[in-house]
Amino acid sequence: MIVRTLNQCEQTERRVVSETWESTRLLLKADGMGFSFHITTIYPNTETRMWYRNHWEAVFCLEGEGEVESLEDGSIYPITSGTLYALNQHDQHILRAKTTMRFACVFNPPLYGKEKHDAEGTYPLEAQEIDA
Repeated sequence: MIVRTLNQCEQTERRVVSETWESTRLLLKADGMGFSFHITTIYPNTETRMWYRNHWEAVFCLEGEGEVESLEDGSIYPITSGTLYALNQHDQHILRAKTTMRFACVFNPPLYGKEKHDAEGTYPLEAQEIDA
């Protein structure tokens, strides 16, 4: 059984910080669950371009307000507390935060731990692991 608290993980390398977001990775590839689980905060008044061409991601909004734009067809979807979006076609997208947004995110295949978006907004398929 794996038991961790968000507060504990935020004090370790499991908290990864970027310019427009931070992500605390509670479950990672090394945990052997077949997926990774993160609590991600998107900073207010930011835009983040992403393209998970190597991963599937499901995102559940815990709090905040913003929108996600599909770069495939230009559709824009409002995101508020209680909204789920799933990138089931490796969708290229832009996430815009009007306020601070907090998400519960699941990745398959699981992340290793230290991933940050590259110039295309993609995470590499393999990356440096963090110490459990």
